[in-house]
Amino acid sequence: MAFLLTLGAVFAVICLLFIIRLYIVVTTGSNYQPGTKGPVAVLVVAGSGGHTTEILRLMECLSPAYTPRHYVIADTDRMSEEKICAFEASKGHSDSESEFTICRIPRSREVRQSWSSSVISTLNALRYSLPLAFRLRPDMVLCNGPGTCVPLCVAGLLLGILGMKKVLIVYVESICRVQTLSLTGKILYPISDYFFVQWSSLRDKYPKAIFFGRIV
Repeated sequence: MAFLLTLGAVFAVICLLFIIRLYIVVTTGSNYQPGTKGPVAVLVVAGSGGHTTEILRLMECLSPAYTPRHYVIADTDRMSEEKICAFEASKGHSDSESEFTICRIPRSREVRQSWSSSVISTLNALRYSLPLAFRLRPDMVLCNGPGTCVPLCVAGLLLGILGMKKVLIVYVESICRVQTLSLTGKILYPISDYFFVQWSSLRDKYPKAIFFGRIV
């Protein structure tokens, strides 16, 4: 009985320390400025269809300082890789400035997939996201709504919690979301460092949100 009480106390302390560390990592993000001493390694989460189109429009606004660029797509996505390669080829930068990679992970949730089974698929995606994030160690995760970005943002957050590297999580809500956030947005709103919305009605409902009008 004493052993179980001790084990429970240790577990409670670990959970408390984890929560404190999580709070510190999340609340200090706005004071962190990656790239002040060199290039910014960015992990770009591309969904499929409209998500990929929107994220590439965002990438057009980034300077060549954002390099290397690591694009992550779902393993069932057959079109995004071609769009990404065409986009990078159109940038016309020198080889040193246009360094990019394309990585694949399992999709967190397929269209019309049940919510119960999506929990399992998301955990499976997290299993691939953790070693990928730990290997790439990006300065920033840029995403705009696909479910695939959730495990990648969690992996980036874990890098900060473990004290390995602070990773900025930048989320841009889709232009289609006018009154309410998407499910992905609701999940990432508490942990994102910068959370952009494209309608003032969302800014009014979510104080943390940043509104600049239409972005993409």
